Amino acid sequence: MENSAFFRFFALLLLHCFMASLAVAVRTNITTDQSALLALKAHITDDPHKILATNWSTSTSVCNWIGITCGAKHLRVTALNLSAMGLTGTIAPHVGNLSSLSHLSFENNSFHGSLPNELASLRRLQVVSFGWNSFSGVLPSWFWFFPKLREFYANSNRFNGTIPVTPCTISSLQIIHLRQNMLSGFMPFIIYHFLS
Repeated sequence: MENSAFFRFFALLLLHCFMASLAVAVRTNITTDQSALLALKAHITDDPHKILATNWSTSTSVCNWIGITCGAKHLRVTALNLSAMGLTGTIAPHVGNLSSLSHLSFENNSFHGSLPNELASLRRLQVVSFGWNSFSGVLPSWFWFFPKLREFYANSNRFNGTIPVTPCTISSLQIIHLRQNMLSGFMPFIIYHFLS
């Protein structure tokens, strides 16, 4: 009888702890997303149309910000689309904290600098576009390890060095654009395999 009462008490205690941690996790996740996006905003040095300056504010929900899409089920940022906003700046490493991100586009702006290594943690990415900017440095090889990546655009930048030759795990890759960079070498055979 004592064991049964102890077991029920212990089960209720575990359930309470689980529910409390789940509630904290939900608040932390959207807060983490908001912090990452505000860090990105701080790395924008020119916002000529004042899109982020007037819209990305803590007084409104992240899910209502221009360029942001949130998942209906988990209220996490699933898409970041800053395409053609005339923005100048660099990508904050904090963007790597947007762990539910599946679509990422900085296309057709004036972003520069290298891509932060923290982006390697965005394992849910399906579509990535850095095209038509001024990004530089070596094209990172960690993108080839994103299991769901379908489209990758890094064209019309200043990436240099050789095209990364790594045994990648992307079986879903359909489109890859690397033209108009300062890359050398050949497309690795492994990439041809996935594109054929």
